[in-house]
Amino acid sequence: MKTGSQKTSAILASLLATQKLAVLSTYSAGQPYASLVAFAASKDHDCLVFATERDTRKFANILEHPRVAMFVDNRDNRDSDFDTASAATILGQARELCGRERDESLGLFLQKHPSLESFATASNCALIQVRVKTFVIVEKFREVTEVRLQQSAE
Repeated sequence: MKTGSQKTSAILASLLATQKLAVLSTYSAGQPYASLVAFAASKDHDCLVFATERDTRKFANILEHPRVAMFVDNRDNRDSDFDTASAATILGQARELCGRERDESLGLFLQKHPSLESFATASNCALIQVRVKTFVIVEKFREVTEVRLQQSAE
């Protein structure tokens, strides 16, 4: 991962390791759509994974338009957040994982969310990978750093 600074890298790593939930933004029929999802990040932070049932609006939206955004933050909903909270908007491409890739990523997901095992292993549950293209990290409400990942063409 290409980073703006070691401090930015540490903030991003902390957000991805400590936060269990993210807001997923998808798009369909001219409208954005936001959903709360439990997620896990790969060791090098170039992929995030989450589980969703296949009959959800978010899954249908991803099939139609795979470009997504995810938002992760550590706010406490207090005035002090303006000076202390950090957030990351994660832009990337989503796809359903199958076979060995699914099995490996499911292990990563369940390490962070063991209580969701019955949900994530259900037959109607898809495991979605978001391949990260860009992180936009905001600290102290106004300090913005953009980090673009170098990825090979697929």
